[in-house]
Amino acid sequence: MKVLIIGGVAGGATAAARLRRLDENAEIIIIERSGFVSYANCGLPYYIGGTITDRGALTLQTPESFRSRFRIDVRVNEEAEKIDPTAKTVTIRRHTDGTVYTESYDKLILSPGAKAVVPEVSGVHGDRIFTLRTVEDTFRIREFIETSHPKQAVVVGGGFIGLEMAENLIHDDIGVTLLQRSEQVLPPMDYDMACEIHSYLRMNGVDLRVKQTVAGYEPDDNGGIRVLLKEGEPIRADFVILSVGVIPETHLAEEAGLNLGMKKSILTDEHMKTSDDNIYAVGDAVCVKNFISGREALISLAGPANKQGRIAADNICGIPSSFSGSQGSSVIKLFGMTAASTGLNEKTVQAAGIAYDKVYTFSASHATYYPGATNMSVKTLFCPETGKILGAQIVGFEGVDKRIDVLATAIRAGMTAADLEELDLAYAPPYSSAKDPVNMAGYVIENVRSGLVKQFHWHDIEEIAKGDDALFLDVRTDEEYRRDGHLPQMTLHIPLDQLRENLDRLDPQKKIYVNCHSGLRSYIACRILSARGFDCYNLAGGFRLYLQISGNSSYDPSPRYPCGIVMD
Repeated sequence: MKVLIIGGVAGGATAAARLRRLDENAEIIIIERSGFVSYANCGLPYYIGGTITDRGALTLQTPESFRSRFRIDVRVNEEAEKIDPTAKTVTIRRHTDGTVYTESYDKLILSPGAKAVVPEVSGVHGDRIFTLRTVEDTFRIREFIETSHPKQAVVVGGGFIGLEMAENLIHDDIGVTLLQRSEQVLPPMDYDMACEIHSYLRMNGVDLRVKQTVAGYEPDDNGGIRVLLKEGEPIRADFVILSVGVIPETHLAEEAGLNLGMKKSILTDEHMKTSDDNIYAVGDAVCVKNFISGREALISLAGPANKQGRIAADNICGIPSSFSGSQGSSVIKLFGMTAASTGLNEKTVQAAGIAYDKVYTFSASHATYYPGATNMSVKTLFCPETGKILGAQIVGFEGVDKRIDVLATAIRAGMTAADLEELDLAYAPPYSSAKDPVNMAGYVIENVRSGLVKQFHWHDIEEIAKGDDALFLDVRTDEEYRRDGHLPQMTLHIPLDQLRENLDRLDPQKKIYVNCHSGLRSYIACRILSARGFDCYNLAGGFRLYLQISGNSSYDPSPRYPCGIVMD
């Protein structure tokens, strides 16, 4: 059997290695148009910023290592130009000398990946405007920094690569203005969770500007670039990093007549087989199924690509392996912060027409009496009827990756909030709390589902205030109320510990909307009020979340107890 693979990196290289482990006699050829067949794509920004200093560390496998260990023929700097599915051949051009030849196959695996989007505006192809997708791109950017010694950069786009580039350029003492066309960075996160990231980025020196659209680029008088904006004055920079997204690179598949899906991605079945029985496809160019919603999705992550490469190889070798879909689990380091998500967010759950509710919890990374605890903000989406977990987002510091992985596993297993309550997670004071943040999310969801507490959200406040039957009650301490301010609506302030003695100040004919710092004390207040016949609602996420979203506070990294008091 002869297997030809177009494209290396995650999907293609994994497929090749798995094929060899399953079939020692197969002839396996990888065609890779760049000079590197298997490299750490996610590590590229860290080389530019100097965190990774060894070029060789970016390369996971070389043509020589593939040949010596796996007897796989890797041909770099060669590009597939045409597929003939009838003849089962591929036309290939060598970049070194321009010669063209034809290679046959029994089975073909497409792993062409995705290409960086370059919006066609004036000046976009200037020599100081870079995209970051390949190792060659990385070396070009690093060489420019080392030879030109730039002082100021503009990063266009606040996705994973854009944010990682912003951090690494600042670490390299380069000022960064980050432009984002929409109202938030990190599209997998919801706006309310992204707001915490916005203030933290600004605290760390990133000049973040949202709702900004680039109209073009032009040279300035000092050899730099003027970035022209539709919404404001031009920005001067020494160079620009374009990171506005990627699109599947599928012209070969389209010209070969393969069935395509959203944004011309390649359609496959669960075995990664395309509409041609002899052609498989994996990685960023493939249309996948969202594991929770069942809808088509494009998810450009290394984890799914590796799984798909293995599954394609299995099926070519007669093992009936299936890809059940991706839930888009991701994590990113932002200076000292970690932001992570898994499953559906509010945008995708609404688009899928799935009924949902949400809770916010504010938890410490480990026992608060053990030194070094930090906070994490957790948002969990769930099905109101069943309690099934639909998605989760976490922003914080220590322990975020651990909790998002537990929640990702819970989603994959179809767990409910009641299951989260029962999870028996490892505990010792340096690592967690007896009630882990994941357990806490389950407890809060079940409180909501059982009717122990009714919620209102930050985006409900303005509409609630229009009614005549609403009373806003703040149960924080006097110090918090003076120091941090309060909701702009007319608010009655009664600290929680004085609430029982001041119930006569509340109008029983009105609905009581209660807030505290994080939602914990206001939940306790709601239980007190409910027991006495009041109709009350708890502000989900508390006043701290409201402040972040309203933009009226800078980022405060001080570790705090759920009550808002700073930890010693």
